[in-house]
Amino acid sequence: MDRRRIQQSLIVAAGVILAVVLVIVAGKVIQKYTPTKEEMDLYEYYGVEGDQTAAIVLDHEILEQQAVVKDGMLYLDYDTVRQLLNDRFYWDGNENLLLYTTASDVITAEAMSKEYSITKKKQQEDYVIVYTDGQTAYIAMDYVKKYTDLDFRFYPEPNRMVVTTDWSDYTFVPVKKDTQIRYQGGIKSPILAQAEQETALTLLESGDNWDKVATEDGIIGYIRNKKLGKEEERSHDHTYEEETFTHLLKEGKVTMAWHQVTTKDANSKVAEVIAGTKGMNVISPTWFYLNDNEGNLMDLASTEYVDYCHSQGIDVWALVSNLENDEADSTEVLTHTSRRKKMINQLIAAAIQYNLDGINVDFEALPQEAGDAYVQFIRELSLKCENNGIILSVDNYVPMEYNRFYNRREQANFADYIIIMGYDEHYAGSDEGSVASIGFVKQGISDTLQEVPAEQLILAAPFFTRVWAEKPKEATDDVEAAAEDYVPYELSSQAVSMKEAWNMASVNGIEPVWSKEDGQYYAEYEKDGVTYKIWLEDKQSMELKLGAAKDSGLAGMSFWKLGLEDSSLWDTIIKYMN
Repeated sequence: MDRRRIQQSLIVAAGVILAVVLVIVAGKVIQKYTPTKEEMDLYEYYGVEGDQTAAIVLDHEILEQQAVVKDGMLYLDYDTVRQLLNDRFYWDGNENLLLYTTASDVITAEAMSKEYSITKKKQQEDYVIVYTDGQTAYIAMDYVKKYTDLDFRFYPEPNRMVVTTDWSDYTFVPVKKDTQIRYQGGIKSPILAQAEQETALTLLESGDNWDKVATEDGIIGYIRNKKLGKEEERSHDHTYEEETFTHLLKEGKVTMAWHQVTTKDANSKVAEVIAGTKGMNVISPTWFYLNDNEGNLMDLASTEYVDYCHSQGIDVWALVSNLENDEADSTEVLTHTSRRKKMINQLIAAAIQYNLDGINVDFEALPQEAGDAYVQFIRELSLKCENNGIILSVDNYVPMEYNRFYNRREQANFADYIIIMGYDEHYAGSDEGSVASIGFVKQGISDTLQEVPAEQLILAAPFFTRVWAEKPKEATDDVEAAAEDYVPYELSSQAVSMKEAWNMASVNGIEPVWSKEDGQYYAEYEKDGVTYKIWLEDKQSMELKLGAAKDSGLAGMSFWKLGLEDSSLWDTIIKYMN
């Protein structure tokens, strides 16, 4: 073969190679800019398997939770209903009852039944309202909707329930040219749905080239924004009448104090107790407490006591507590509807018998698992109180993460007054410090006002303080003494009256000093090798608390407890409460 032929062969080979390369490059370019026609499996998209479940699309978000399809109806488990839709539903798993409380009625449905009762009147649906599967209760969505500001629609293949609870204005956008909605932005993302011209979409997010949109039937994906028409702000066609709650409130400020009564004989001291006060218009004797696990109450009340208070222009809001009988299990009573009702009925019967003006609930140290049942107790009790013209007040801790389950916001919907116990900042068993520093009190007011209207909020202040004693101890060995967490003393405390605390400082030759940070006088002294520390209450410290309540527009003040105060304090109280 001559050289010329070799050169021609090389040129041809190079051309072939170049052509192949060009074809490959062109293919890649074409592939890069050609939209994929792959369609995403919507069953996989929604995470739905079979026809017994349905995806939940709530306000344009696909949830992990799913609905159950049973007998052609949609059901949601109780926890999902409460967490996402309406936390006023209450499920009594002990007695298999579903309760819902409105401003005027308790609505009760038994498990596996189509019937429900509004107070005592029977009603019926054409579906099972609530059914159970082992430990879980499932509520029909049609029933949830009766009492909840929501709308929902069902779409099959795959099953999905589109729920709307957000009724704020939204951005409407039409499709101006046939296109696709894709799983993610980009032409290589799988297709979720075809979007024909004039399809109505809700614009969720705007992007440079791709916008996030939602369809009416619950598909959420991305579409090229050049395929969309003009954006338009729209309002939902939505009508729902929110419930209104009314409250029995006293005219003017509430000036209240608790009277600790531990025996019926102690009621005879009421005239003497009241004589030491000025301007008090509500007294709360500690008359009732939970006495067993069936919902029965101990009753220490006295008609003569009430009659005397009324003759002095003082209302009586009798206190009911859960603390006096250690053998009575609050959780056991609260979580059984029949036992809860027994307790409520006894309270109302007593209120009528003794002509009480109000009931003051003081249930403390509840475990979190009793929280929902406790709030249901307040709901049910409030309706009975209102029907009988009885004011209901509820004592509460200052808001902390550990007591969030007391749900002061929901309490305030039903109860007339919420009383925040602005004390026990430090308590028996805690580290040493003030019972009620002004910072603690003000923070408690501020935090509670996030949940409770000022006209329903009463601040409780202490007529007592604590004397803290540090008794030195000897370490058993040098290693123990060297430990970082070693405390070289045994700490104890006792609650004392205001006057007694000042006397202790005085007899020990101590001149208390004002602590601006605490808003109190502070005294410290040593006796017989023991160091004593006292954060004192007096007119000046109480005036700061009264001023904080007044500045926040609160409904009034309450004080624990009568007999521990310096009688001169009432002149200061009158100045702020009148």
